[in-house]
Amino acid sequence: MQALIEMLAGLIALLAAAALSQFGVDLNAPPKPDREIQRVRECGDNKPATKVQVTAPASC
Repeated sequence: MQALIEMLAGLIALLAAAALSQFGVDLNAPPKPDREIQRVRECGDNKPATKVQVTAPASC
């Protein structure tokens, strides 16, 4: 009796998978990879190594 119940459950699972595959549903689809996270350094109180001085032209 137990074997009959397991066979019926397997048959129902097979039919459900066949029906879902008609709609493009894949039960064994591989998981999507996580996005890569890249961290940036905080500049903090560090000042730039070079300075550029810009003056406005006299015509302004």
